[in-house]
Amino acid sequence: MSVFLVLLPAPADASALSALAQLQVRPASARILARYDRAKFMTTWRRPGTGGCDTRQTVLMRDDRSPADGRCGDADGRWYSPYDGRTLKDTGQIDVDHVVPLANAWISGAWRWSPARRHAFAHDLTRPELIAVSESANLAKGGHSPANWRPPVRSYWCAYARDWITVKRHYRLSVTRREKSALQNMLTFC
Repeated sequence: MSVFLVLLPAPADASALSALAQLQVRPASARILARYDRAKFMTTWRRPGTGGCDTRQTVLMRDDRSPADGRCGDADGRWYSPYDGRTLKDTGQIDVDHVVPLANAWISGAWRWSPARRHAFAHDLTRPELIAVSESANLAKGGHSPANWRPPVRSYWCAYARDWITVKRHYRLSVTRREKSALQNMLTFC
């Protein structure tokens, strides 16, 4: 007698689905995107993070999986890039990614914000907006939403979707229909 086991996707995370349902759906506007300029977010990493370190250094220290010595800007450490599953030992191979890219935030509502609010978004250490990932994964992602890019590591899709939704909800940013559909699909991996 043969027994076949059928694995069904786990039910989607209810709280993330509820938060996603609260996001306003709006189409992307080419007119708004044309006015995007990364400099409007004042993204230089000079803003103090923790202990006198800048924001990038703070994220690198937070995400370092080796014994930390608490110094800013160390080139030595060990970081895991959840997007592509790579372990990295050199900060030159690492980018600090904005989970919700600045360009996506811009077209989702940040174009209406004050410069101070955009700056706060770009340096947000409270929400899951900043994460150390491999430079190659960050370059592949670019300014794309989940409608056009997802982490190559599928087991990370649930966490990525939750983080994306958390940031969008906190900042009251909109989503497109395709983006919302992609996030719903990614939550089935929870």
